[in-house]
Amino acid sequence: MIPVNDIRCELGEGAFWHPERQEFFWFDITGRKLHSLARSWDFDEMPSAMGWISRDAVVIATETRLMLFDLEAGTGRTLCALDADNPVTRSNDGRADPQGGFWIGTMGKRAEKGAGAIWRYCRGELRCLFPGISIPNAICFAPDGQSACFTDTPTRRVMRVALDAAGWPKGTPNVWLDLTANALNPDGAVFDAQGTFWVAQWGAGRVAAYTPDGTFQRAVELPAPHTSCPAFGGPDLKTLFCTTAQHGRTKPTKLDGASFAAPVPVPGLAERRVHLDL
Repeated sequence: MIPVNDIRCELGEGAFWHPERQEFFWFDITGRKLHSLARSWDFDEMPSAMGWISRDAVVIATETRLMLFDLEAGTGRTLCALDADNPVTRSNDGRADPQGGFWIGTMGKRAEKGAGAIWRYCRGELRCLFPGISIPNAICFAPDGQSACFTDTPTRRVMRVALDAAGWPKGTPNVWLDLTANALNPDGAVFDAQGTFWVAQWGAGRVAAYTPDGTFQRAVELPAPHTSCPAFGGPDLKTLFCTTAQHGRTKPTKLDGASFAAPVPVPGLAERRVHLDL
């Protein structure tokens, strides 16, 4: 993989390919910035993840709220508060689901154990789905829209839960992928069009692919160990992007914190649109 540009993030996250703009975006959470290859935007609090509504309108999760943000104007307004009465937490990983909702995780700013949760915003309603999460990651959805995955990174286990017709979880999440034996830390993740699960593994410098039955298939190596969030993009969705972080590196190199891109043989899934009924 090669760097997409010269930007280096303290905590790169939220890799995102906008299907209408045909443009790659990513966040520097602690740097309070949203980046694209064309420009950057500054925020007054930590942003972490986005979903698209139209060509210019996106939902952005920040430290205390979900925002409706205009990419052209560079302005936003609050859709709803997000754990805003809890100064301990900020947002982290998030993604839109096939039913038009937006899932977002919160966590302690110092990764306090159990301080966060996974939430879903759908048509004006924000609901806490899974409380007691330390570092929420790997939020993504199977190609058929019937299930969701997520992880609490320190557990090293990726969970899977069935979804009802409206996209809300039904039943109890089960362990789908257990990485404890190899001491691997699952971070951001995404499915490709064939149902293969691609997960950034923090500390391992790679994005690893697992077949629908959880079998390891292959890994794409990166020259920066703190890989954080993958995304498929490009006109044919056959470019794998991944963010990395300088955070936690005692002697960062010139590539730590870069975002990378590489061709892959199988296309990803286009990011789903967030539907607002306001």
